[in-house]
Amino acid sequence: MTRRRDCLTAGGALLAAGALPGRVLGQPAPSLPSLPSSPASDGEPARRPDVVYVPTPQEVVDEMLAIASVGPEDVLYDLGSGDGRIPITAAKRWGTRGLGVDIDPQRIGEANANARAAGVTDRVRFVQGDLFAMDLSPATVITLYLLPALNVKLRPKLLQLRPGTRIVSHDFAMGDWKPVRTVENGSRTVYFWTVPPAGRPYPKG
Repeated sequence: MTRRRDCLTAGGALLAAGALPGRVLGQPAPSLPSLPSSPASDGEPARRPDVVYVPTPQEVVDEMLAIASVGPEDVLYDLGSGDGRIPITAAKRWGTRGLGVDIDPQRIGEANANARAAGVTDRVRFVQGDLFAMDLSPATVITLYLLPALNVKLRPKLLQLRPGTRIVSHDFAMGDWKPVRTVENGSRTVYFWTVPPAGRPYPKG
């Protein structure tokens, strides 16, 4: 999934459920899955990307990672990872492990080159693939810069993640899901949610 990357609201129901930031319900983060290298390609995406690539400004990347309280025990999945700046920043500054997925092989090549330049290839990988078909279960943090309709399409998949998994989106909400926090950064907006306990619907607002 290629793209563009680029006020505080009460999250009472989630607070009561004990599903706010920090490690997921006190459990250590899983290891990154063993993944093959990105498949050989003729330089064209497997299908047309759902969004146009626009990178998230670095100051918004920093805000997203701060809101998610990422750390060395986290596994961050960046859906539509573009040039890789979100997982690379998290790995370089906080020691977070990360996986970026993008449907465009050009973006994957660029992201892997950026990871090598930043010296974080031991903690970050980028793979070409369809984020809707991806196994997201190892993630403790999900980052997004998609479009409103794509965020809504992802909701059932996100609700299958472990309770307490943190979700951060640049500029676009999750339909009627009530954010735990909404932070303005200049003309940009960052939204933050956490996955509720299994079987419990997400609070609406």
